[in-house]
Amino acid sequence: MVSTPATSYSISDLAREFDLTTRAIRFYEDMGLLQPERSGPAGRNRVYSSRDRTRLKLTLRAKRLGLSLTEAKDIIEMYDSPRDTGPQLRKFLTILAAHRQQLEEQMAELQANLDEVRTHEKEARALLARLDKAKA
Repeated sequence: MVSTPATSYSISDLAREFDLTTRAIRFYEDMGLLQPERSGPAGRNRVYSSRDRTRLKLTLRAKRLGLSLTEAKDIIEMYDSPRDTGPQLRKFLTILAAHRQQLEEQMAELQANLDEVRTHEKEARALLARLDKAKA
């Protein structure tokens, strides 16, 4: 018999699948990225849908890209709406362009820092070589 994929997930299922803590998942829920159904006594049990699982996957992908959770939510919510995809893609490109520019600026700063470290290393080696030569 072929099993069908689960259409609902517990918080433990998602935590295990994505290697997250349940606290992190609850945080994403508090941010409005996930919207599980509630069941059990006083609605204490969270029941996540396939949609929630996909949204969590997209959230983690956006996070790996270095986007903020607010940016991730904006992008994910664009795809939840039945609107035309043109404006969605334009907004996505705008967010990505801004993020790329920020990363390029950070990379330039890091490169300048590395260049400075290399200069200091070179100067220190030259001084040490002179000291060693003077001792000999």
